[in-house]
Amino acid sequence: MKTILTTGSNGLLGQKITEKILAEGRLKLVATSKGANRYPVIEGYEYAEMDILDADQVKHVIEKYRPDAIIHTAAMTNVDTCEANKELCHQLNVDAVGTLLAICEEKNIRLIHLSTDFVFDGADGPYQEEDAVNPVSYYGESKVLAEELIKNSKANWSILRTILVYGITSDMSRSNIVLWAKGALEKASPINVVSDQWRMPTLAEDLAEACLLAVEKNAHGIYHISGKDYMNIADLVRKVADYWALDKTLIKEIGSVSLNQTAKRPIKTGFVLDKAIKDLGYNPHSFEDGLKILDRQMKKEN
Repeated sequence: MKTILTTGSNGLLGQKITEKILAEGRLKLVATSKGANRYPVIEGYEYAEMDILDADQVKHVIEKYRPDAIIHTAAMTNVDTCEANKELCHQLNVDAVGTLLAICEEKNIRLIHLSTDFVFDGADGPYQEEDAVNPVSYYGESKVLAEELIKNSKANWSILRTILVYGITSDMSRSNIVLWAKGALEKASPINVVSDQWRMPTLAEDLAEACLLAVEKNAHGIYHISGKDYMNIADLVRKVADYWALDKTLIKEIGSVSLNQTAKRPIKTGFVLDKAIKDLGYNPHSFEDGLKILDRQMKKEN
C-alpha cells in the first residue's frame, strides 16, 4: 500500500484528501500542516506538524515517514496578500517547493503540486495545458516560478492547475466564493459581484479525487482540473441564490475596475479538461451537483 504525505492538511483541499483516503482505505496517509491537526477524525492516519518554511523540519518529517508521494497543497493563495507581501509569498510558493523538490529527487518521491488558472493572463480562456503562461499578479507569477522549478527538476512530478475551489469542512481557516455569497445573502446583505470575470468553479472533492488519481496512475506532466461549467462570477452567485432560494435583488453587478483590488485578476480563465478526462479518468460534478453535495454536508454539520 502506497504512503501519501500531504502538506497543508488543515486546509479545505487537505481535509478533503484526508476524508477521501480514510473512506477508501487504498492508501496510507501522513497528514502534515503548520500547528495542531484540525481534522475532526484522528484515527486511521498519522499527523505531523510541519512548517513548509522550516527546511530542517520538512526534511526530518519526510525522512521519518518515507512517503511514496507528496501532495503539496500548502501555499499562500490570497491574491492581494501575495501582491502586498511578495517576499513571504515567494518563500511559501517558490522556496518551499524548492525544498520539497530537493528531497523528492534525493529520495525518489513523487511530487503532486497544486497550481492555478492565475498563471494565465485571462485574455484567451478557456486554456489548454500547453498554452503560454503570462500572469498578471504576483500570486500568479509565484506559481509560474514554482512550475518552472518543478519542470526543470529530476523529480517524478505532476502539476494540477485548478480554479476557484469551493466546499466546506468542519474547521475552516478561510471562506470561499460559494460560502461567502450564501452567508451574505442569508443575512440580507447587499453584495457587489463582478460580471466581467469568467471561471469554472471547482468542487473541493473533485480536486481531491484528481490528486489521488494522479498518484495512482503515476501521471506525469501538467493537468487542468476544474468544474465543467463556465460562468462569470455574477452568474455563479445568482446560481447560489437560486439554489438556496435567496434574494437575487441583493446582488449588484459591477466591473472589476471598480473593486480597486491590490492585485489584478485575469478576466477569462477556464480550462479545457480533455487531457485530465482521458489520462486520469477525471469526471467532475456539475456546479448544480456541487451545490447539492455542499447542502447535504451543511445539513449534516448542523
